[in-house]
Amino acid sequence: MTRVIPILARMSATLPFAPSPPHVPRCFLPTDLDLGHWTEIAPWFDTLERRAASCQNAADFERWILDWGELSAALDEEGSKRYIAMTCHTDDPEAEKGYLHFVEQIEPELKPRQFTLSQLFLDHPLRNVLPQDRYRVFERSNRVQVELFRPENVPLETEESKLCQQYQKISGGLSVSFRGQEHTLVRMGRYLEEPDRATRQEAWELVAARRLQEAATFESLFDQLLGLRSRIARHAGFADYRSYAFRARGRFDYTPADCECFHQTVAEEFIPLLAELHQKRQRQMGLVQLRPWDLAADPWNRPPLKPFQQVEELTSKSQAIFDGLDSELGAGFRQMRDLQLLDLANRKGKAPGGYQSTLSESRLPFIFMNAIGVQRDVETLLHEAGHAFHTLATRDEPLHAYRSAPIEFCEVASMSMELLGQDRIEAFYTAPEAARSRRTHLEGIVSIFPWIAAVDAFQHWIYTHPNHSPSERASAWIDLMERFGGSVDWHGYETQRAALWHRQLHIFIHPFYYIEYGIAQLGALQVWSNSRLRPAEALAQYRRALALGGSRPLPDLFAAAGCAFDFSSKAVRPLVQLIRDELAKLPES
Repeated sequence: MTRVIPILARMSATLPFAPSPPHVPRCFLPTDLDLGHWTEIAPWFDTLERRAASCQNAADFERWILDWGELSAALDEEGSKRYIAMTCHTDDPEAEKGYLHFVEQIEPELKPRQFTLSQLFLDHPLRNVLPQDRYRVFERSNRVQVELFRPENVPLETEESKLCQQYQKISGGLSVSFRGQEHTLVRMGRYLEEPDRATRQEAWELVAARRLQEAATFESLFDQLLGLRSRIARHAGFADYRSYAFRARGRFDYTPADCECFHQTVAEEFIPLLAELHQKRQRQMGLVQLRPWDLAADPWNRPPLKPFQQVEELTSKSQAIFDGLDSELGAGFRQMRDLQLLDLANRKGKAPGGYQSTLSESRLPFIFMNAIGVQRDVETLLHEAGHAFHTLATRDEPLHAYRSAPIEFCEVASMSMELLGQDRIEAFYTAPEAARSRRTHLEGIVSIFPWIAAVDAFQHWIYTHPNHSPSERASAWIDLMERFGGSVDWHGYETQRAALWHRQLHIFIHPFYYIEYGIAQLGALQVWSNSRLRPAEALAQYRRALALGGSRPLPDLFAAAGCAFDFSSKAVRPLVQLIRDELAKLPES
């Protein structure tokens, strides 16, 4: 195998930060281990496999588990760095090469070796002498890994990763020429907030047309992904990919039926409020019909909120919010700034969207986003900072597997921070602008629930109808848009509406990862509700729950944060009423 150190050196130059040392010095691995070279990694798996049989007591066995975690964390961080480099520079061939090398040469080798270690753990005679409460979740997760692993799926999963990377590369490279200047599609979003309706329509149509130019490519990519995922599920003994995905995602605490309950609750509780907000917007704007390009603009024809001009202003004003909320949260964000663990500005060649990635060995968070100077950027940074605070809260957890939580609770961390941060949004705005920001954010929460329900229901349909055609898929999506789309008139733009799901990257690269946002938003609204009554206690509960990482089942994590894990209309109705009440307090104009 060709050594890849030169590639790694060039790839490191594309990282926005200098690598930090491990949070806890390595006890098992050498400090100079080449994690991009499988022949240097493999002996450490060999050592762990041999050592398992020699463990004489619980202390030996726990040391073995920690050493396994050390190896896993080092490899996770290596993969994260390569992913970060690739998404920061999708147009850099060396960054792409370094990422694909890991996906194609390292990850396929890791999966059977991690399976073997999971099997050794489950079969070990000392497993039952470990503290049961401490290792209950760890054992449950490893059982799923052993249950689902199939060697024949490894090359399929590699091909899946490569197709997902192609989706990101194509999406990240899309741009349009608008009034004499080239813009990324993300940057075009600012024009949808313009008071001039003709400008908004022109910008919306240009972006929609550009996406439609890639529609056949996106449909082909998705059909390939669908085929791969169906084969993966069959190999693992599942009737369809939905059943497989629920098991693979560790959804121990809710079922497809619970998701359908969530969809129905959204239809019953949020859609009426969304329809009211759409009708009010239509009246305020003096429109005969509300069109897709009318949803982001201010209904009173005011210019868009401009919370900042430069990214440094975004970070400094966010710093003020976190300092005001809690000194430790503020210190955590300051550390990220000092270590340059933020890549926030939009630019051509950068992958779309935003994320927080954990550098698992240094136990530090990295935030990626595409800021262009709009209100949504502030919300995104507050959101991703919530994830970062989650990472920092678990830095001293010895067990690697427990330093991350179920996604449904990870998003409670982020969405709660959006709401708590909005309570101090004056760091960015005057008092009237702050009220407008809060209204925009709350109305955004109302509108995102139906979108989440539609995206999740769409995926349920897709994977329980594996032999569907693209036209049947489009028809299913349109049906969901009718159910969850509110009061927007799409006449004349039916083709664009049918392809609207192409913009949702989760459908392509993270199948069945989206309802987590809705579940978590219900938790975040409860954290926020608690903070209206007992601010200090609510924040303390929030931070204690974050520090638990993934060491408890999902309902227990919700309970620790002062939340109920409940998707029913009865549980959700008071949260919708809270939003109604808060909106009623805010001035209209």
